[in-house]
Amino acid sequence: MAKRDLTPKSENMSKWYTQVIQQARLADYSPVKGCMVIRPNGYGIWEHIQKSYQKYLDTMEVRNAYFPIFIPMSFLEKEADHVEGFAPELAIVTHAGGEELTEKLVVRPTSETIMYDMYSKWVQSHRDLPIKINQWNNVVRWEKRTNFFLRTTEFLWQEAHSAHATQEEATSVMYDALESYRALAEEYLAIPVVKGKKSESEKFAGADLTTTIEAMMPDGKALQSGTSHHLGQNFSKKDAFNINFQDENDTTQYAWQNSWGLSTRIIGALIMTHGDDDGVVIPPRVAPIQVVVASASKDEAVITKCQSLVSMLKEKGIRSVADVSEKTSLGWKLNESELQGIPITLILGNRELEQNQVTASVRYNKSKETLALENCIEQVSNLLEKIQTELFAAAQKRTQELSFEANSYEDFKQIMSTTRGFIKAFWCESELCEKQIKEETKASTRCLPFIDTKGSVSEESGACIKCGNHATHRWLFAQAY
Repeated sequence: MAKRDLTPKSENMSKWYTQVIQQARLADYSPVKGCMVIRPNGYGIWEHIQKSYQKYLDTMEVRNAYFPIFIPMSFLEKEADHVEGFAPELAIVTHAGGEELTEKLVVRPTSETIMYDMYSKWVQSHRDLPIKINQWNNVVRWEKRTNFFLRTTEFLWQEAHSAHATQEEATSVMYDALESYRALAEEYLAIPVVKGKKSESEKFAGADLTTTIEAMMPDGKALQSGTSHHLGQNFSKKDAFNINFQDENDTTQYAWQNSWGLSTRIIGALIMTHGDDDGVVIPPRVAPIQVVVASASKDEAVITKCQSLVSMLKEKGIRSVADVSEKTSLGWKLNESELQGIPITLILGNRELEQNQVTASVRYNKSKETLALENCIEQVSNLLEKIQTELFAAAQKRTQELSFEANSYEDFKQIMSTTRGFIKAFWCESELCEKQIKEETKASTRCLPFIDTKGSVSEESGACIKCGNHATHRWLFAQAY
């Protein structure tokens, strides 16, 4: 299907976003309200995000496992903040097998409780720690307003949960996890992000500290793209899940815990960050198909060479396919590649074959390059890396252009009513000011930015943007998805 009736992104990004996802065959509406069907083109991106992030999990010595999707309601009630935070979003099973259940079951909104019930069985001694387990799974949070990838009732993610003998070790792992998200977003998805900590009102239900990566979208709205939480001992204490152990002095201690998660929402960030008026643009490192070799002729020699090129590309680890269909024109093939965001399309026809060359059509900047067939594979490999680097640079430049400092509330409101974007501003950290700013400008505290990998922040002295009281930090504000 070639592109048609696609609203320009520059005119209406919201409408463009919904249309381009369907036209690029990334996802479609499900008969279940609020849910989506992730089609092969979209799921392929998720698979490569999984493969990319698994390397970081392996480095952190986090192992994969699987726990049930059904959680006893009583488990969520063991941690008061946790159940209160999720109560409006819960899907609850009351009947099964033709009978009313003795205890209601919650369809997994997150797995802290069912995993920690097992951790309490598995941990007796300090020698049983640390436990670091990850799940690649689905969760259900009953959303009232949904949008492809950004917010759906059911979504896919990874959620990792760790338990440690000391708070120092736990917080170190929490920051390592946050850094792994920054690396994934910037180095694989080419999305620049800001790392920082959430305010008390914005932190995860049941956490002592929530850290986040925040990305700026082209329309000036922020997108929370991954979070890492230090849970303290809130879930491990005796009145919760009783994850206790005997330390080296035979004294009973409670575990210190973390959880961190990144979901298919990051695909929404990718689409909005890199897409253009003509469709999706996918960074090469997570593109399911990195190169299409398209025939510009029906001649057997051309088709054979196209297929040969694909074989050579695959041998070098470049994900490629041949489009040699006689049923479609070259224009249709190029249009299709463009709409789907495939990084490079190699065009091979009789003229190219005679001149021992191939034309490379680069998706993100619409440029064309002539490559010699004799060293084509190496040139394609270099070109893919160049595309990856330039996509990140373009996104970083746009983020910088949408980043501001405000020293008065009037300036703050002016920015939020026009360009929007990230605003750094002093805030006294009172919930009342935070609430009033959000009500009056629709901007929320996104994070207090970190200046290193272990959570250090800049100490300053200033006046709260809202009330004028003394403030010691410039927080990052933005309207958000």
